[in-house]
Amino acid sequence: MPDLPDLPDLPDPLDPLKPPARNLVRDATPDDAAACAAIYAPYVTGTTVTFETEPPDVVEMAGRIAKAQARHAFLVLEDAGEVVGYAYAGPFKERAAYRWSCEVSVYLAADRRGRGGGRRLYEALLERLTARGYRMAAAGMTQPNEASGRLHAAMGFETVGTYRDIGWKFGSSHDVAWVQRPLGDPLPSAHAGEDPPEPT
Repeated sequence: MPDLPDLPDLPDPLDPLKPPARNLVRDATPDDAAACAAIYAPYVTGTTVTFETEPPDVVEMAGRIAKAQARHAFLVLEDAGEVVGYAYAGPFKERAAYRWSCEVSVYLAADRRGRGGGRRLYEALLERLTARGYRMAAAGMTQPNEASGRLHAAMGFETVGTYRDIGWKFGSSHDVAWVQRPLGDPLPSAHAGEDPPEPT
């Protein structure tokens, strides 16, 4: 049987003017700051997923978007015009020798977890970081967090260790497991001579 041609997206029969709903991963803009802040706030106030204790306001979130975009990436997942998740990267550490490595994070609205959005965001984020010249991505996960562990394993991250009792929130200490995944070519081995190209 011959391959069938791709069919065009069809409009909603109940609203012909409404475009079909779809998940779209795109670069964040300052206009997304309010939506991202709203997604993130419950993680701050109600979970140990993040060790922040005060949710950032819209102005602070806009600054974080701009900072991540300048050297790494900040992406949002949009569904039918609504931002329902985001992922971003930043420096793993500030010291110069770490500049080819980055730390990544992903957050989804509560009703969007477990529906593939995190994977879509991470796929796009890791591709962007590789294109910019980064060689290693790392992520920390407050324990326990089975859903995050499954996502990172599915994306090719490997566990490298656990910091015990490293954080204190909600009246208890918490462990943080760290995972990492190579991006593109590995850094040269010892005595390679010149530095590899700088991330852009």
